[in-house]
Amino acid sequence: MHYEFTCKTGGDRTDKFLALQDTGITRSAAAALIEQGCCLVNGKIAAKNQKLKTGDTVTLDVPEAQPADILPENIPLDIVYEDSDLLVVNKPKGMVVHPAPGHYSGTLVNALMYHCGDSLSGINGVIRPGIVHRIDRDTSGLLIVAKNDTAHNILAEQIKVHSFTREYMAVVQGVIKENGTVDAPIGRHKIDRKKMCVTTENSREAVTHYFVEQTYRNNTLVRLRLETGRTHQIRVHMAYIGHPVTGDEVYGNGSPKWLCGQCLHAKKIGFIHPDGRYMEFDSELPDYFKKLLANLETQKTEIETA
Repeated sequence: MHYEFTCKTGGDRTDKFLALQDTGITRSAAAALIEQGCCLVNGKIAAKNQKLKTGDTVTLDVPEAQPADILPENIPLDIVYEDSDLLVVNKPKGMVVHPAPGHYSGTLVNALMYHCGDSLSGINGVIRPGIVHRIDRDTSGLLIVAKNDTAHNILAEQIKVHSFTREYMAVVQGVIKENGTVDAPIGRHKIDRKKMCVTTENSREAVTHYFVEQTYRNNTLVRLRLETGRTHQIRVHMAYIGHPVTGDEVYGNGSPKWLCGQCLHAKKIGFIHPDGRYMEFDSELPDYFKKLLANLETQKTEIETA
């Protein structure tokens, strides 16, 4: 549903202004929609605490309603660890984490509901039970899932204060010669709101450290460590420095097509368990990743022996 309003009297915050319109949208719902980038003020993405001026044009796009009931599905899960408080799952490439428009079945949440029944935290609501953090559909690797609200809060706080260990492996375009750090804020793209970008407007701090593991003819294998966890952070940051993740169809050229998305794997995750223990898990590179590395190694050998 699309709405467009003109502010006749300035001074109100954007979320309050939207709640006062004849839409049936509450202030808290308006704030959530603003956080999702669904609201524009004079053509620019709004902030919920932004104060409007007389004459401002406010547009709001409300996504289609999501189903209240998410059905359990018997989908095989690669469970790396499980106890009464949490699970660590190795998500395959191509699997969506939680239901969303166009993806109401076949998601990790559908599989978790079948495996765990009612034993999932409810903090993120019926659409995202147990989900403490997420990785993109075409990113593979380790995810932690909370089985109760206490565990969820403890784990989420670690992410908030950047004490969560998260390391990824990626193949990127071009040759990187030295290790480095990208410290650049990330926010929603002004025009394409499904994309993120490096920007100083309505953005949040984002820091990615990268380490060169192997170079090839036109690519580099890198290990990446996140200090923050913004949407598409690695993909945005690597594209920002001129080395988009190989296969990335949004921030790169999507080549090679057989990858069906970015060559990016969440390899290591570390955290303090709700019982006080530090736990760390590492996952093997998946087959698609190994296949790309083998192809790149073959190309490198052919060049060296030519």
